[in-house]
Amino acid sequence: MDFALTKKQSELKQSLIEFAESELGGDMRGREHAGEFFWQGWKKSAAFGIQGLPVPERYGGRGEDAVMCMVAMQALGYGCRDSGLLFTLNSHMWTCEMPIVQFGSEEQKQAYLPGMVAGTIVGGHAVTEAEAGSDAFALRTTAVRKGDRYILDGTKTFVSNAPIAGVFLVFAATNPKLGWAGISAFLVARDTPGLHISGPVDKMGLKTSPTGTLSLDRCEVPETAMLGRPGQGSAIFNAEMEWERSCLFASHLGAMQRQLQTCIHHSKHRTQFGKPIAEFQGISHKLADMKVRIELAELILAKVAWLKSQGKRAHMEAAIAKLFVSESYVASSLDAIQIHGGKGYLPEFEVERDLRDAVGSRLYSGTSEIQRNIIARLLGV
Repeated sequence: MDFALTKKQSELKQSLIEFAESELGGDMRGREHAGEFFWQGWKKSAAFGIQGLPVPERYGGRGEDAVMCMVAMQALGYGCRDSGLLFTLNSHMWTCEMPIVQFGSEEQKQAYLPGMVAGTIVGGHAVTEAEAGSDAFALRTTAVRKGDRYILDGTKTFVSNAPIAGVFLVFAATNPKLGWAGISAFLVARDTPGLHISGPVDKMGLKTSPTGTLSLDRCEVPETAMLGRPGQGSAIFNAEMEWERSCLFASHLGAMQRQLQTCIHHSKHRTQFGKPIAEFQGISHKLADMKVRIELAELILAKVAWLKSQGKRAHMEAAIAKLFVSESYVASSLDAIQIHGGKGYLPEFEVERDLRDAVGSRLYSGTSEIQRNIIARLLGV
């Protein structure tokens, strides 16, 4: 097995790290304090071609495979400290762009993908409801057919990118009696009558990624707004989750690698009892644990990327990757604070932010408990 990156992959990785370090920084602490989305970083990312990575060239994208996409997101996670911007980018790409690429009609692709690649259209993903979080397909939002149109009614919570999105992928029941088999997906433009957006909401972390609520009050859309076929919503959701549970978490892997380098540097220069704290076993073991998590995370993410690049399903592997990386990110963030001591607890040293951003990774894209359920079910138990 060859784990080495190709020349093209290595060049993309290095160029993205350099781009992120030089262009996606700025006043990160100020933006986080204000809960401000980094529009300039979003536009620079689009100009670099990030939003177009997985999109076919005919729609303005770069047509890269899953391996290249994962290498790119890992590089961004390493070079960019604005996890909110990265979360918005990932949500836009994997839960909005890719469903259109995989399931959209030619008309839908032409209408949305060029703008999404160029950064002029932000995608939002609307599946979660107050009573349908982990039980995603227990949603109560309905879509009732009326001639050649659908009438959508319901409320969506924790909608990523809601305050800034130009189009939403909304999941609704077209045949509630069928349960998960009666769920369909719709592309709903921001200016559609009956669609109301509120937010952003304040969060523990990822404060620069705007999250809000959608209310659909007799929101009328043409039948051509349906993505895929009636009842295909669960298939669309599962397909997009494979992308998100791998590429989004590749960004976290990059952050963990940056975290480790920061901790190594600190532990070599911070002295206690007359010597660098790196020489104390209690510290060196934490550094070793961080490295082990990184190596194992990279292996499972590489497996998911390889499977997807071969056109194969990676449902279990993506669940394993999401579970392991999210839990590892939290554990390493706690270790980073401990290694930095009191300084790690203070916002001005920008160590504690990783922990606040990491905790959410155990919840979004399906909680850690849901990932264990998926893995167990695929094991036949």
